[in-house]
Amino acid sequence: MPTTLLRTLRTSSFSTSITKRSLHSTMSPRAPALNLKTINPSVLGVHYAVRGELALKADKYTQQLANPHSGSGSNTNNVETLSEELPFKHVVTANIGNPQQKGLNQQPLTYWRQIISLLEYPQLFQDADKKELISKIYPSDVVERAKKLYEEIGSVGAYTHSKGVLAIRKRVAKFIEERDGYPADPESIYLTAGASAGVSSILSIALQEGDGCLIPIPQYPLYTATLAYLNAKPLPYYLSESQDWSMDHDTLLKAVSEAKKNGTPVKALVIINPGNPTGACLSKEAMEQVIHLCYEEGIVLMADEVYQTNIYDPSHRPFHSFKKILRSMPEEIANSVELVSFHSISKGVSGECGRRGGYFECVNISDEVMEQVYKMASVTLCPPVSGQVGVDLMVSPPAEGSESYDLWKKETSLIHNNLKERSYLMAEHFNNMKGVSCNPAEGAMYLFPRIDMPKKAIEEAKKKGKEADVMYALDLLDATGICAVAGSGFGQEPGTYHLRVTALCPETKEFIGRFEQFHNDFMDKYKH
Repeated sequence: MPTTLLRTLRTSSFSTSITKRSLHSTMSPRAPALNLKTINPSVLGVHYAVRGELALKADKYTQQLANPHSGSGSNTNNVETLSEELPFKHVVTANIGNPQQKGLNQQPLTYWRQIISLLEYPQLFQDADKKELISKIYPSDVVERAKKLYEEIGSVGAYTHSKGVLAIRKRVAKFIEERDGYPADPESIYLTAGASAGVSSILSIALQEGDGCLIPIPQYPLYTATLAYLNAKPLPYYLSESQDWSMDHDTLLKAVSEAKKNGTPVKALVIINPGNPTGACLSKEAMEQVIHLCYEEGIVLMADEVYQTNIYDPSHRPFHSFKKILRSMPEEIANSVELVSFHSISKGVSGECGRRGGYFECVNISDEVMEQVYKMASVTLCPPVSGQVGVDLMVSPPAEGSESYDLWKKETSLIHNNLKERSYLMAEHFNNMKGVSCNPAEGAMYLFPRIDMPKKAIEEAKKKGKEADVMYALDLLDATGICAVAGSGFGQEPGTYHLRVTALCPETKEFIGRFEQFHNDFMDKYKH
């Protein structure tokens, strides 16, 4: 049979088959290949409070306020249809540490944005006819820094080494050495897409299914979410609210003992310092106890230190990195306890959350495991280059005496002082509210006030199938436009109720006034 005729017959047969299948599918639609019974079951166990039901509803309100005459629209994202009239003029997003978001409006650091703009459009400093214009806009040290980075990186649109640009990792190592007084190896430093990506990567490498990971309660929900996805077991150790959210060593020992009793291997220990959501800073003595425990039990220490710049009173409780404390201990401990520490450009005074930049440093991790860390980093090719540049600017800001230093110092000091003042003011107001208590934060950018929840409110929440603090948070949003996360999303002592709120809101007095009015109404509504 001629080849052309054979091809025609085959094509005709295939088309007929497709037509029959199409007709059949029209009569009897097939079930979707992806549904809740067929997807990875681990996904169903993942929960992330700061961007859950509350955030979806807040976003719906924001859209409604932006388009007041367009109607509430269709019922999407499982959020009920909203009424046309709202009792507030804008939504206050106090649910997440995102300083530059609309409404909070922290100004980006000038030095950062000037350098990044030149790297995005290098012709500005490359073209001779633009030199005079550039000299009027950019300080000379900015141009020189941008040129140096361009020589090291090239186009920010190209892939880099999977660990990140070597020159930047060398400056991270220098930053760590100057901070701690102990050397750091650039080859043990990985630039990441924010600290969260680094945490997820290390947990996925370190933990096997069924392994236990000690986490503080309350904690940042990234940890419980990641552990759920990995089918690993969170082992909670409770921070002491009555002792300013301090970490009790006996509580840690108890958590380890209970895990062993249940046959759960204790593989890792997470420390968040300064704390999220508590704002507490660890003492040097507490850190030494943690390291001793990790040494004695063979536990990997994971130090989440993304708020290390956000310390309100360094004379009272300065920040010490776990790397510094570890290296200062007896040699047998200093050279054996496995430590991974994390840092980020999203917090501190930069607040460059959307740029996705961070790093982790591995200490005392075996060469064979480091090979696996590198392999897994290679799978994602490289971290965002713009985020890598952000890390470089974080660890090596303008030098004192340089042309850009004074403005950089002014801007960073203003951001830091505003955060501190807002935090103290909010804590004071919370403590003046009936049925509310709040430990002042020593650092980070949050407060975690405790609410003495009325019994009637707890019973009403149960009827709605919710925790009482979740109902409180949703009612707060409905009445005031304030979006704050229920403490149950972070973990809390049984029988207690909290909210996590950021200290980033620029109109603090107006914010706290709305909050207080709602709280009084809520307590009156559910009083005994």
